[in-house]
Amino acid sequence: MEILQVVGLGLVAGSILLVLRQQRPELAMLLSLAAGAVIFLAMLDRVLAVVETLESLGQRARVETPYLATVLRIIGIAYLADFGSQVLSDAGEKAVAAKVEMAGKVLILILALPVLLAILDTLLQMLA
Repeated sequence: MEILQVVGLGLVAGSILLVLRQQRPELAMLLSLAAGAVIFLAMLDRVLAVVETLESLGQRARVETPYLATVLRIIGIAYLADFGSQVLSDAGEKAVAAKVEMAGKVLILILALPVLLAILDTLLQMLA
């Protein structure tokens, strides 16, 4: 799905949501979730192509697989936390959205710590 289709879907869903939110807010929430899910799934093929390219580059650069996998997990957590936070914000749950963002940041920090330690160890070995 190209950007024009995504924008078109977003505009159509947004227009319907404007009307629906006044009449049936519970249905508006479901439509918003459905539109977000369709756009997310439409972009999944593109994201997978990027992941495959990064894996190929990592193999060519001889980056160890666990480090590359960690970076890809971090990217996935960032996107999912952002998506969940936006859905919650749309639903009017800004406090919960903020907690989802914070949890994503904590998980990213936890995953990044071994990579940061390995980089620091490599730097210290180079300096010694």
